[in-house]
Amino acid sequence: MIQVKIFDEDHEEDLEIAINEFLSIIPPENVVDIKYQIAVCDNVHSEDDTMFSFSAMIIFKKNGSLK
Repeated sequence: MIQVKIFDEDHEEDLEIAINEFLSIIPPENVVDIKYQIAVCDNVHSEDDTMFSFSAMIIFKKNGSLK
C-alpha cells in the first residue's frame, strides 16, 4: 500500500530532524519519493515578522505496522 507522511516545521533544522526520525523506521527501499517546499509570508504590519514554512511529503510503501 502506498501512503504519504507530511511534515511542516517553522525551522529547517526541525524539519530535518522530524524527517530523519521517520526515515529511521522505514526500510530505504520503501521510500518512493520525497517532495520538499518552502513558503515565505511577510507580515504586512511589521518588517521583522517574516514567517517561513518548511514542509516535505514522503511517499512510501507501507509494510506492517508503521506509525
